[in-house]
Amino acid sequence: MEQLPVYLDHAATTPVHPDVLAAMLPYWRAAPGNPSSIYGWGREARHALDSARDTVAQVLNCRPREVIFTGGGTEADNAALQGTAFANFDRGNHLITCAIEHHAILHTCEFLEQFGFETTVLPVDEYGQVDPGAVAAAIRPETILVSIMYANNEVGTIQPIRDIARVAHERGVLVHTDAVQAGGALSLDVNSLGVDLLSLAGHKFYGPKGTGVLYVREGAEWQPQQQGGSQERNQRAGTENTAGIVGLAKALDLAHAQLAARRVHDQYLRDRLITGLLSDIPAARLTGHPTNRLPNSASFCFHNVEGESILLGLDVKSIYASSGSACTSGSLELSHVLEALGLPAEWARGSLRLTVGLDNTAAQIDYVLRELPALIETLRAMAPPTTPLAAAS
Repeated sequence: MEQLPVYLDHAATTPVHPDVLAAMLPYWRAAPGNPSSIYGWGREARHALDSARDTVAQVLNCRPREVIFTGGGTEADNAALQGTAFANFDRGNHLITCAIEHHAILHTCEFLEQFGFETTVLPVDEYGQVDPGAVAAAIRPETILVSIMYANNEVGTIQPIRDIARVAHERGVLVHTDAVQAGGALSLDVNSLGVDLLSLAGHKFYGPKGTGVLYVREGAEWQPQQQGGSQERNQRAGTENTAGIVGLAKALDLAHAQLAARRVHDQYLRDRLITGLLSDIPAARLTGHPTNRLPNSASFCFHNVEGESILLGLDVKSIYASSGSACTSGSLELSHVLEALGLPAEWARGSLRLTVGLDNTAAQIDYVLRELPALIETLRAMAPPTTPLAAAS
């Protein structure tokens, strides 16, 4: 019997939840009005947006007016950094981030440097964590923003955001966190986290692609980055994606309500993968923090094997995974995240990310545990001689 696909790339994107799709459908056909219009369909769309904003605000534990809907996580990250930087340029030009941020952050920092801003990129330890003390030491009188991700998209490491926010606020510095990978997996209470800005993407927690959220704390100096209309209370111009926003809010509400149950399910499968692969594959290592990691994230490096070859071999077996970040999987360059963790090239080239989700089962995990060790053994037998393991580790 043909093996059905085993999808283990939920960190890249998730399928739309059936309840989310059902919530979205009316706003494509039955009530397709523009939320800015005053007739019936327009008022219905406006009500849907208001309701969605209320839902997101409840999950984030913030005011509805602090929620801005965007076209995705990348836009939210870009807007968070650029909006804060340009709004505060009169009092400072220095930003702080870390070496394993998503390129939506790192490339935005590079972009801002063209306008006179400076960036300090902090190192991480071998597990990918930022030291709050290093954040404190990097703050200068002209520092205006610290942006550290909540959880890493490649290795799953969770950052000490509360401690980072505390040391930054002690010096009067705003704090942003890219919570795109944490959405649907960790608590998003912005008051508990202590952040001033936070980014989300709907497609990471069973919502639609092309939808996102930027939370901006009321009173934080920030300016809109998209002009052209008065939508989103003059904070993001452009006709709102009503169906997408409704879907994002529904997905976030479901994830919040099911957070504990999803965590138990994901952690069980994740740990089954980690234990099985590390015991059955020689010269394998877990990347990221061993315990303080996302509940669904298992990431590895295998010595003397290429990540792309692993993915192709798994694809033949109908196992869908990724090698590092999905956004860079087409590149032959080593992952900047794994380099920041200090992994030698002989290990970093053999990276594999397996991220489980709602539809995965123990039987699927056992199938992976049967197929992957044999695949690694075959690929190593075909590989040319490389740096001896003792020297590489």
